[in-house]
Order: sequence, then structure tokens, then C-alpha cells
Amino acid sequence: MEYNKEMNASNILNVSNYIVKNPTQYKGKWNKFFNNNNPIHIELGMGRGNFIIGMAKAYPKINFIGIELNESQTAYAAGRLVGQNLPNLKMICMNANDLYLVFGKEVDTIYLTFSEPWPKKIDESKRFTHVNYLKTYDRIFKKNKHIIMKTDNKGLFAYSLESLSQYWYSFKRVSLDLHHEEEPIPNSNILTDFEANYQKEGNKPIYYVDAVYED
Repeated sequence: MEYNKEMNASNILNVSNYIVKNPTQYKGKWNKFFNNNNPIHIELGMGRGNFIIGMAKAYPKINFIGIELNESQTAYAAGRLVGQNLPNLKMICMNANDLYLVFGKEVDTIYLTFSEPWPKKIDESKRFTHVNYLKTYDRIFKKNKHIIMKTDNKGLFAYSLESLSQYWYSFKRVSLDLHHEEEPIPNSNILTDFEANYQKEGNKPIYYVDAVYED
């Protein structure tokens, strides 16, 4: 889904207190940065920020960090927070390939929300559930590994289930239609911007997996 480019994105990023400008200097020190020992959850590809903002509001005892490469999207997300007070939320404009430069072993949960599917075989390594990314996540997870993914792309979902299982993740919960489960899945009411717009298009399924690897 295409969004309009955010005007003055650079200025917004420079002045927002929610944007971490030099994140590499906090590697291994994020709990000191937040001034608490609460769990740290990150979202890769947060887009316009609806999900990560909703989660931060719902769980004040968890520290949330939204990661987004696109400056315009990140600026839009930061703009949403003007006048709000969410000390447990920060955002970083960066490439997910560089996560290991920003985090030590201090992340508890990673959210992969409507990631780019990269359907062509030549682009397989760009998928956030490719083994190369899973190895990168190993470098930042605190101890146990915990990935929550939701997507509208059936092909990416099938690929991710296989990739995760081959990497010895087990599945706490899998859904082939997230918003029509008899037993509701936690936080299924906290939507990304894409998800909210996708639902308006009709009764199309959203795929979900809660994957863990526990030592």
C-alpha cells in the first residue's frame, strides 16, 4: 500500500523526543536508557506506527522500540505522538540488517507485522524470516527467542512457518484467519495501519504465528 510522502520528514525526526538519533551508543544499555528493567519488545517495519503505539499504550510496563527504514513513514509515526506521554516508546529510523549494531542480548520479543513479502526467489534473503535474519535475531535476543508475525501474504506465511520450524522454533499459536478465531488471540485488536485498511477491503484472512525457542 502506497502512502503520501510526509513533508518535512527530516525536521520531524530531528525534533521528536520519540526518535533515537544515535541508537548505536545505547547497545547493551537500553534498560538504562529507559531507566528501568522492563522487557524490551521491538517491531520491525513499523510503518506509520499504529501497532507499536497501540501496544505501548496497552502495556506501560514493557519498553517498545519501533524500527522503520523509511524516513517519511517514521516521521508520520512520530507526528502522531505530539502531545502524548509514552515514556515506554521509542522509534529508530534504520535498516534491520544493522540490528546487531544497536542491540546486545537485551530484546525479549520481535514483532514482524505485514513485512514486505519479497515474492521473487532472487529476493528471498530480504525476507525477515530468512535464516540470515534469524541468525541476526540470535545476537539480540536476551535469552529465549520470541517472534510474533502477522501478514496478509499466504506465500510469505508458509515460507516463514517452514523457515522458523527448520530453525527449531516451536509454535505457541497459529492462525489462518486472525480476526475470526473462536478463541481470540491476545492483541488481535491492535492493528497496523495496513491491517486496518486491508480489513476494509473485505473478508480477507490475516495469517498469524507466535513462535518461540526456549533454551
